[in-house]
Amino acid sequence: QVHLVESGGGLVQAGGSLRLSCVGSFTLGSIFGFKAMGWYRQAPGKQRELVAMITSGQMTNYADSVKGRFTISRDNAKNTVYLQMNSLKPEDAAVYYCHAVGEGAVYPYEYDYWGQGTQVTVSS
Repeated sequence: QVHLVESGGGLVQAGGSLRLSCVGSFTLGSIFGFKAMGWYRQAPGKQRELVAMITSGQMTNYADSVKGRFTISRDNAKNTVYLQMNSLKPEDAAVYYCHAVGEGAVYPYEYDYWGQGTQVTVSS
């Protein structure tokens, strides 16, 4: 069993900050670990989009719309990924989903996992 549990969403005024956290857990034998962890978001009427990802080797990737404002970080020992969101804009409002790529011994050897989502609301 693999689980991702998010926290940290909420309501903030434009220009404010929020920090999201996602803790990953897995049972022995399910996967070896998380190759990559990150965040996607989905606003009403829009497709889910990548916000930021970080690998176990600390390589990062950001959507252009959040570069310079959001910072992703990861604690490998705790299987936890963080998203520090600064200078929030109304267009950042969405449900934010934690995503992780697990590695295992069974084909296809990499598996996608999703959290339940956490709401971020930005008031103008």
